Amino acid sequence: MTRADIFEFYRCLAELNPSPETELDYGNVYQLLVAVVLSAQATDVGVNKATRRLFQEVKTPQEMVALGEEGLKQHIKTIGLFNAKAKNVIALSEILIRDHGGEVPADRDTLVELPGVGRKTANVVMNCAFGAETFAVDTHIFRVGNRTGLAPGKTVLAVEKKLEKDTPAPFRVGAHHWLILHGRYICKARTPECWRCPVADLCRYKPKTPPPKAKRAA
Repeated sequence: MTRADIFEFYRCLAELNPSPETELDYGNVYQLLVAVVLSAQATDVGVNKATRRLFQEVKTPQEMVALGEEGLKQHIKTIGLFNAKAKNVIALSEILIRDHGGEVPADRDTLVELPGVGRKTANVVMNCAFGAETFAVDTHIFRVGNRTGLAPGKTVLAVEKKLEKDTPAPFRVGAHHWLILHGRYICKARTPECWRCPVADLCRYKPKTPPPKAKRAA
């Protein structure tokens, strides 16, 4: 895409959703970190369902450690890989208490040192909690970047670097949200809904999906 096309791409998405936010539910930065860790290979809907009661009970690392690994498992057992995730959440909570005064550090390099926190998770936390211009590339954003021509790349990191380089200033904080929502609800993996896409005219994807045929009246 040209720079003008990229600007227009974001402008269209921003016009439809001026204040995009994560679909994960949380009450503070610590709960956001936990929710994002739990969301790996899981849906936001599934995570929100599991954390609804958990976050009523646990709001700090200290309360999480008091709950314990087994207690946490009872809350999150509906989420995939819940055993490993419970272990990581307890471990990262202990580190936050020991090394960071119970606070989530506003530094990506420090975040990725926490158990269960990879670059994508750190990018989400930095963006959602601290307003950083980070680009957390998940499967949705990787697909949208490549399919549309917005940020082609063979690896997740390549797509992230492309977005980081080419995303215009007015859209850098919200870009991650617009792209993930676009991939989740319109530019879907199996059948993209090109017929209702607001940026279809800018997209490089050639076999545009036509609108579904109207069902015949019985």
